Amino acid sequence: MPPKLPVRRRVRSGPRPPRVVVLGDLMLDVVLAPARTLESGTDVPGRVQLRQGGSAATTARWLARLGARSTLVCAVGRDNEGRGLVTAIEGDGVRVRATRVAGDRTGRIGVLVAPGGERSFVADRAAADRLAPADLSPAIFRADLLHLPVYSLLGEPLGLAGRRAIDLARDGGALVSLDLSSVGPLLAGGRRAAVRLVREAAPDVLFATRVEAEAIVGGRDTGRLADIAGIVVIKHGRSGASVVTGSGPARLAFDVATAPLEASDTTGAGDAFDAGFLVAWLGAEPAARHRPATLRRAVLAANRAAARQLGSAPRELAL
Repeated sequence: MPPKLPVRRRVRSGPRPPRVVVLGDLMLDVVLAPARTLESGTDVPGRVQLRQGGSAATTARWLARLGARSTLVCAVGRDNEGRGLVTAIEGDGVRVRATRVAGDRTGRIGVLVAPGGERSFVADRAAADRLAPADLSPAIFRADLLHLPVYSLLGEPLGLAGRRAIDLARDGGALVSLDLSSVGPLLAGGRRAAVRLVREAAPDVLFATRVEAEAIVGGRDTGRLADIAGIVVIKHGRSGASVVTGSGPARLAFDVATAPLEASDTTGAGDAFDAGFLVAWLGAEPAARHRPATLRRAVLAANRAAARQLGSAPRELAL
């Protein structure tokens, strides 16, 4: 009798990691962190760093770190900064599809970090705003979700590229998430234009801070955002987040308390929060994605990702 062959057990693979495309800015952050309050006309000690920046790029980086198949679609200049930024983010596992713009330098953001951790920004977006609809390949957007910061829907040609990306993603069956990102650019054309922009994007998930949410609805009833987005996540910083889903009598709103986060520099925490939420939310069964338990778990996962961003040592960009 021939010897029995060993039984080969079938190894069950885990769930497929979500495929997420992020469209928007990959930029150079010039971070100024004074050790004490600035004084006019003289020096103060502190730290000056060059770091990978851009809301879209930071979200894409954290999506990859958290296990998603992450693709960043962006535009950079044909310069050392652009090459260095692409190399840095590819090192985190992000697939980068960068349009290299001739005649314009890679975008830069001046970030002034106050001693308490609050930030102010000076934006020189340059090549980041030059991404055009013609630069987009439909095949890239065959994904589970497309994420955009609101910057990607503003101006031309970038705003046109963002709208085209939403069409391509929807055609391929992908969901869409949008982060309102910053009150100034969002409301530059007025509140009605901002509401129309979000309504036309029709995001399945909308992220906003309380200030951004109140600004766009013109008051404190931020739950009204659920009339133009499937799920609204309002970030309260160290105090957790609120979630609103459904409209009219079926509207459901609840708060999720999280562990308070402390940091001397909060740069990138909101982008990491978005990535943590999306990876956890996309990992749930589609039928369960609007359930409070699923949304609570996603907020808690988002808070953990933000904590990791705040707790990690900033990496200086090598150029």
